[in-house]
Amino acid sequence: MQNTLNEWTVLSMLKWGTSYFDKKEVKSSRLSIEWLLAYVLQIKRLDLYLKYDRPLSAEELDTLRPFVQRRANHEPLQYITGETEFYNSTLKVNPSVLIPRQETEQLVHIICEENDNKKDLSVLDIGTGSGCIPIALKKEFESWDATAIDISDEALTLAKQNASLNKVDINFIQHDLFNAESDIFDSGFDIIVSNPPYILEEEEDGLDKEVKNFEPHLALFCKSMADMFEAIEKFCSKNLKKNGRVYLEVHENHSDEIVQIFKSLKWNVKAIKDMDEKNRFLVASKE
Repeated sequence: MQNTLNEWTVLSMLKWGTSYFDKKEVKSSRLSIEWLLAYVLQIKRLDLYLKYDRPLSAEELDTLRPFVQRRANHEPLQYITGETEFYNSTLKVNPSVLIPRQETEQLVHIICEENDNKKDLSVLDIGTGSGCIPIALKKEFESWDATAIDISDEALTLAKQNASLNKVDINFIQHDLFNAESDIFDSGFDIIVSNPPYILEEEEDGLDKEVKNFEPHLALFCKSMADMFEAIEKFCSKNLKKNGRVYLEVHENHSDEIVQIFKSLKWNVKAIKDMDEKNRFLVASKE
């Protein structure tokens, strides 16, 4: 930002920011500067182009400057602004939780479609992170009883804040999925859902910088698909009601392996493709 203050307008900042982020090899360079500038000006991104000749004040430039530097270091936009949109909710996010993805919105949509008009269901989210899944479901179905577990105390603290922000009542519990001896529920659930860690540790080098350098590894990586999804299957067998359903987001390259884990243990399983035609979701029920 070398210009004198009175030279900066919305349009000149958009042009400069796009070029600067391109040089830093930041993904979605134009979107990045639009997102940050709109956040600083507290307007919608599309409204930037209705105000393209608006001058930027010294205070606005001072606020924007550190955000631009953070983005130039490939920090995710959602962590910089501290919030994101998910399905029907606005959520706070920080590096203690994964940034909710479009694929997970699709998972919520599948659950909503398959259970439309069903009242008073009980749903459990395994590894809730920001709380995005149960919050979205609870906002769609007020009569549902929602519970969520996570191993991370920091994640649960943020998830509780998000539930309060979105005015929904969810029971959050700290629990380690691999602590198989722990009985924490007296009764079962109609729906169990999870977007668990499903990236293998050896795949880390192939990830984008903004994922591997900033998002929590505890929520990203597993040592093996078998260990992760056998633990989920065991937990679901113990805590799913008769005629209940399990909804999972999975690694597109390992969906067949995960299907076989469930089939070998007498589950009915179907795979569902995401919008990119990848085998991203599994729906399972007991025979």
